[in-house]
Amino acid sequence: MPVISTNNAANAALNYLNNNSAQETNKLSQLASGSRIVQASDDAAGLAIGTQLQANVTVFQQDQVNVTQGISILQSTDGALAQISNVLQRMMALATSAASGQVTNSQRSEDINTEYVQLKSEISSIVGSTTYAGQALLTGSFLSNVKFLVGTLSSNFISLSLATVSAAGLLGTTGSTVSTAALALQAMSKVTSAINTITKDRALVGAYESQFNFSSQDISTNVQNISAAASVIMDADVASVKSSLSSIDVKTQASVAALTQAAQLPQELLKLLQS
Repeated sequence: MPVISTNNAANAALNYLNNNSAQETNKLSQLASGSRIVQASDDAAGLAIGTQLQANVTVFQQDQVNVTQGISILQSTDGALAQISNVLQRMMALATSAASGQVTNSQRSEDINTEYVQLKSEISSIVGSTTYAGQALLTGSFLSNVKFLVGTLSSNFISLSLATVSAAGLLGTTGSTVSTAALALQAMSKVTSAINTITKDRALVGAYESQFNFSSQDISTNVQNISAAASVIMDADVASVKSSLSSIDVKTQASVAALTQAAQLPQELLKLLQS
């Protein structure tokens, strides 16, 4: 029914224009932000799930840092133990030389034993200088039971525990000098035991490194998969959004044209009164 007091056609056109304009604004926001969910009302459930997935990715990324630090600590420890092993092997050569009968007592006490004692001091120096961020790695309690978080739960950790190392602990009193042939024989036994101890320590460090490396690979896989899952929920499909935007843009233009035409309807009706 044509009337002039209420422009129903204009109201309907305006309603469609508002709806199309809101949809167009939302699509433009998605394109600008790259996110499918611009506001919570777009997908409340998806927002909750996607946010939790993104939080998990953040935790795993920090886990990767934790693992990298753990590997660095183990590499520093292994490097120091390797150097101590080299020192002990040289000490073994000196003890073997001092235990042999062709060496004079003067050579043992003044030459061989001097180097032997210095090398024992070098072990103490290596132990004392092997640190990570100010924490001693071969002595103290830092590596007695340190835990590295490698997952999203408080129970997902790698517990690292290494024995302390010291020259006195490795060589004792009987392995501290090779000034006589008899003492050199005793030192050979202690140095052999010390080398075995350091070898076992390095094997344990290597086992921890292997565990950390596999954990690092697992974390990288988790980050990749969870990021992909979060992307499906949170990220905008640019091609799809652009296609929808083109369609909505046409509707918006049509709504503007319809509103313009509807706004002229009362004027057209007035012409009936003039005839």
